[in-house]
Amino acid sequence: MRSLRRREALTLLSCAAVAGTAKAASVRVTVASYPDLDRALKLALPSFARLHPGVEVNIVTLAHKDHHTAMTTALAAGAALPDLIALDMDFMGKFLDSAGLEDLSRAPFNARSHESEIARFAWRAGVNARGEVKALPVDVGPGALFYREDLLARSGLHENDLISSWASFLAAGRRLRAATGAYLVAHAQDLKDIRIRAGLADGEGVFFDAQGRSLVRGERFRQAFELARQAREAGIDAGVRAWTNEWAEGFRRDAIAAQMMGSWLGGHLKHWIAPATAGRWRSAPLPEGAAAAWGGSFYAIPVHSRQKALAWDLLRLLSLGRDQQVAAFRALDAFPVQLAAQEDAFLAEPIPFLGGQRARLQWRDMARRVPALALDRYDAVADEVVRNELDQVLMRRKGVDTALADAQTTIERRVRRRPVAA
Repeated sequence: MRSLRRREALTLLSCAAVAGTAKAASVRVTVASYPDLDRALKLALPSFARLHPGVEVNIVTLAHKDHHTAMTTALAAGAALPDLIALDMDFMGKFLDSAGLEDLSRAPFNARSHESEIARFAWRAGVNARGEVKALPVDVGPGALFYREDLLARSGLHENDLISSWASFLAAGRRLRAATGAYLVAHAQDLKDIRIRAGLADGEGVFFDAQGRSLVRGERFRQAFELARQAREAGIDAGVRAWTNEWAEGFRRDAIAAQMMGSWLGGHLKHWIAPATAGRWRSAPLPEGAAAAWGGSFYAIPVHSRQKALAWDLLRLLSLGRDQQVAAFRALDAFPVQLAAQEDAFLAEPIPFLGGQRARLQWRDMARRVPALALDRYDAVADEVVRNELDQVLMRRKGVDTALADAQTTIERRVRRRPVAA
């Protein structure tokens, strides 16, 4: 099935390329993207048309995972490539060293002249260990703790009970469960995802150090596993995964009171997850002052692009065009990466769904505090291994130290790297 999807994706891109040569009189830029990032791209088309009258922009959209699989295959083959490739933050690590992508720091792009215009952590995510700029960001998801203010009030709790410390967070979850029957969080894994990113500095990696060695047996991971285990034992997590039907129903039925995720979750709650809960949600910083982001979107230019100059103009519009950045934020809750766009008056407007809270200013503060972490091509592998081992702790009572030791062994075997000593 996967190979079939790859062939279908490459066929789509090949057809797009053939179609582009069929009209000798027109110039066409082909962009490969995925939902809903393609919607932001469409918002930019009128502005791009004013810059380049008569130039057509052909958008090829595939499902998120299929898109990244197709781009991996196309870059490896050096064929059937578009002029501009969308990349999600979760996949950036594996694309940063691709020889098939242009180094945008070099002429004629000279992207480094724009570094000061973009949020630090987002810029860093597009730069590999050799200093090559392989992609520019167009949006980010600064972390936030969304919570049900009405359910907390019924429990005699306040926002500070959730964010002052992890001990307070766990205690608040017990009180909430006793008073309302609601779980504080959907899954204990969510707490681990925050805790393993706490305290990191610019240039550090989540799962690997600068020499590419596994860090999962360190104190940071041990504390994260212990926190998740304590949440499960306290009975404050519903044990449901994000983006499942049970997860969405938990919010609709007042069964899950909080969720830590990117700022864009507010828009999802409003538009399709739980619109009937309007006015009951609030946004808060992450517990213990943690700074983290959920995802982000990037675009890269393939070495084999036939329209590099036009692709670069479109990329600059998407990443550095203030009006475009604000328009995408207004329409799609895509938080801007451009610092100038983060100063727009829109950020100070109250959000009715969040009870009139001016939460975008809070998200801007988070976006400016997130460290510029180093990505590794094997981050996704390590994340999967760590997640699986934590499941063993949560569901089968596996010891934390044993689970982390096994995680490190598995990671070392899968990526063939020497681990850091415990």
